Amino acid sequence: MRDFGPSILIAAGVLSVSAGLAHIACILIGARAYRFMGAGERMARAVESGSHSPAVVTSLIAATLFLWGAYALSAAGLFIPLPFTGAVLAAVALLLVVRAMAFPLLRPAFPENSTTFWLASSAICLVMGLLFAAGALYVAATG
Repeated sequence: MRDFGPSILIAAGVLSVSAGLAHIACILIGARAYRFMGAGERMARAVESGSHSPAVVTSLIAATLFLWGAYALSAAGLFIPLPFTGAVLAAVALLLVVRAMAFPLLRPAFPENSTTFWLASSAICLVMGLLFAAGALYVAATG
């Protein structure tokens, strides 16, 4: 794992930053992007009505994804070390895997999100979670 550790962390970071950029694209493009991404008609209509709530929620998600990406890329050695890297990577891994596995429980709370949204986002969360977990193990093993 030592040889692959930085590559795993870079993959986790790139996926996280890419997901953050996809969220920013939704804000910039508008209701059409929310619909395309499967966020639900309620979110798309809120955007069309001029509500700021979808942009705020989407911005918070994007900021979180960017922060997680920064931690992964920092752990890969691409820039300055960030505090509590191992603990943050492990926590992110846990959150992402739980999110991936919990979609059947979450889905009733967001009935307008499409099946494609749930399946695709859960698969992405699972892959990212496993990469973050492997990255956390690498950080723990290399000190």
